[in-house]
Amino acid sequence: MTLKEKIALCEGKNFWETRDFPQYGIPSIFMCDGPHGLRKQEVTGREPSGVNESRPATCFPAAVSTACSWDEELLGKIGAAIAEEALDQGVGVFLGPGVNIKRNPLCGRNFEYFSEDPYLAGKLAASYIKNAQKNGIATCVKHFACNNQEYRRFNSDSVIDERTLREIYLTPFEIAVREGRPKAVMCAYNKINGVYCSDNKVLLTDILRNEWGFEGVVITDWGAMNDRIAAFKAGCDLNMPGGSNYMEQEVLDAVARGELSEAEIDRSAERIKKWCGKRMRYWETERAVIITPTTNWPVLQLSKARCF
Repeated sequence: MTLKEKIALCEGKNFWETRDFPQYGIPSIFMCDGPHGLRKQEVTGREPSGVNESRPATCFPAAVSTACSWDEELLGKIGAAIAEEALDQGVGVFLGPGVNIKRNPLCGRNFEYFSEDPYLAGKLAASYIKNAQKNGIATCVKHFACNNQEYRRFNSDSVIDERTLREIYLTPFEIAVREGRPKAVMCAYNKINGVYCSDNKVLLTDILRNEWGFEGVVITDWGAMNDRIAAFKAGCDLNMPGGSNYMEQEVLDAVARGELSEAEIDRSAERIKKWCGKRMRYWETERAVIITPTTNWPVLQLSKARCF
């Protein structure tokens, strides 16, 4: 691949899909939201915001409710059920679970996070991930890390000392990564101690990959990319959504003047290539899953019984 093609591979094709390069055997993978039920929105090219009608899917209780069950087995069943529906709808990656800590009850996304208890959040997420990925679908644990408020979420700065960061805010992610082995991790919008998550090498490489052994792809939250040059150096692989060619020329210029090495781009491109290839090999060998409106009714009823 040329340098420009490798940079392009590291950005999505549109709002929900990765770029495909048929000449190199690299397929496009469809991603969609799914912490509590699949939310597949078909790509038509007319909705730049990515907000349009979704295909029907089972709606499970939100994480704020399922966590009240303290039931790892239940979360595993929910993850597996959503993965079955993802397979049926041609989705390769669903974006969940969310394991951020509920630091403040006013956080607008608390409903999709499990708990203020890092151990509980991590254990539930690990079971959800392991069982979902048994069906060949990839999960993407989010939002890494310290994404604990919605107010000014694109530029807020979480100022946290090392002990608090490790014992409270990173613990659920560590458990989810070490025990669940997710195929993807989503980096958050915010800064941590002055550094945006997308640009944070300590977070994305030193801790996530080197300490915890993560081998998958790091994806930005939608619009969370700050500096593409710094992000390549940090180990942030895939910029979403796609279609903007964000900082493409700046990256090319940085390589030309020696500020960024092509090897750093190669690492991200190779991870994405491997990740997409694994998803496609599964699609080609797995039997089709036929989902009806009642397929996951037993899991839904079990969820309601154990959570409320």
